[in-house]
Amino acid sequence: MSVLTGSDPGVSHPPVFSPDGITACARRIREQVHIVTGPTGRDLGLAVGTPPTGATPLGTLPPLYPEWLGGRAFCEAHGVRFPYVAGEMANGISTTRMVTAMARAEMLGFFGAGGLGYDDVERAVRVLAGELADRPNWGVNLIHSPAEPALEFRVAELLLRHAVPRISVSAFMELTPAVVLCAARGLHRDVGGRIVRGTRLLAKVSRPEVAERFLSPAPSDLLRRLVEQGALTAQEADLAARVPVAEDITVEADSGGHTDNRPLAALLPRIVLLRDELTRRFGYSRPVRIGAAGGLGTPSAVAAAFALGAAYVVTGSVNQTATEAGLSDEAKEMLSDADIADVTMAPAADMFELGVTLQVLARGTMFARRAARLHAAYQSHSSLEEIPGPLRARIEQDVLRAPFDDIWQRTREFWQQRDPSEIVRAEADPRHRMALVFRWYLGNSSRWAITGESARRTDFQIWCGPAMGAFNRWTAGTFLAGAANRSVVQIALNLLEGAAVLTRAHQLRTYGVPLPASAFAYAPRRLA
Repeated sequence: MSVLTGSDPGVSHPPVFSPDGITACARRIREQVHIVTGPTGRDLGLAVGTPPTGATPLGTLPPLYPEWLGGRAFCEAHGVRFPYVAGEMANGISTTRMVTAMARAEMLGFFGAGGLGYDDVERAVRVLAGELADRPNWGVNLIHSPAEPALEFRVAELLLRHAVPRISVSAFMELTPAVVLCAARGLHRDVGGRIVRGTRLLAKVSRPEVAERFLSPAPSDLLRRLVEQGALTAQEADLAARVPVAEDITVEADSGGHTDNRPLAALLPRIVLLRDELTRRFGYSRPVRIGAAGGLGTPSAVAAAFALGAAYVVTGSVNQTATEAGLSDEAKEMLSDADIADVTMAPAADMFELGVTLQVLARGTMFARRAARLHAAYQSHSSLEEIPGPLRARIEQDVLRAPFDDIWQRTREFWQQRDPSEIVRAEADPRHRMALVFRWYLGNSSRWAITGESARRTDFQIWCGPAMGAFNRWTAGTFLAGAANRSVVQIALNLLEGAAVLTRAHQLRTYGVPLPASAFAYAPRRLA
């Protein structure tokens, strides 16, 4: 991915002491750099290549590559060159095309299966399995679906049946049979007696109590139930009781979509300490790898995540503007205009009844405000019929743009195809019927943003964290500002390259080298 060619390591270059010279040397990250003093012994400068004559060397930094920023164990475990993941974005916004591009660039990407029907997920899995049959570095998302546990389990079985090599599980608050099945299926011992996983599981967490569940062995009651159902063998269950549920934990900070808005600098060290404690308690032979996600839209943010100890980084919001993303051009333009404060929290469609919220774009759309109005009505009333006339009229006119009865008929048709038991429940429980009608709006608002339903532009639900605004400011005036140039791979390579440049600058600063501000700025460029 280098755009800079290394100099002959046997050639000596004169030391530099000027701000411009120091900046130029600091950017040559793929060469060793010497920290030197000038004739007076007081000025610090830099030189690349062999130690220069006429200057006193104080120390030497070896070459630095973006590949080396994270944990090498992560790259080895997943068969990738770079410790970088393009995370799943639901409803297929993280497309099969995006996953394939990442895999071929020697990185890891996940298809966004959350929110999709079973048949849609199966089609995507077949495409990926066909295109990437010889590669281990791709995966599919399994999202927690408390309102549809049967679908969650069916999708888990689908991913295992098609031998999806990596599964990223997200939005889980408790361990479910589906996630334990993915963690335990295929466990066996190799010839050396070490426990080997059939599928690699990466778990996104934003709370220590949830992290602890994934860092611990699977609960015995869930394992026993899966054995009784014939979903696991007794041997698989026995081995699952000896290893953590996941060997990769992605600490999710202030991200788009489901988030607790925690700052990464506070959350990641807390999870690392928890990981170390549980490794000692359970006597694991190898520690769980800890990655970072949320708020990673600039090289400085990525560099900071690695400096905190992240073994890998996961990006999300910024990839929605990539050429491969399954989002309409209109929605991508809205994202490209966002700044860091142009986000807000709104009710989540998949956990509407629980009051769970997610982070969405606020600029240019009324979705968050309208979704909040629906949730307030749901909390205050027991049925659609109980909603006062004036409020009902405002919701029907301003939010749904149709009478409650019409929306219920559309909702009924949807669930007739997806899960008829929801209709039976709704007809017996008026409050559940109201929730399904309101969820119709929340579910479709995301699809309108994907298809580019112009008449519904003010209802677009676009998952977005503040990283999107930071990314826009960083790329302004560069080639990555152009929509046609924002491929998921170019975004990744530039974030990594910039993080390496900033990491080298920080290394030199700790040795007292007087680096100007320009040494900490990296402008995107075409990389290969």
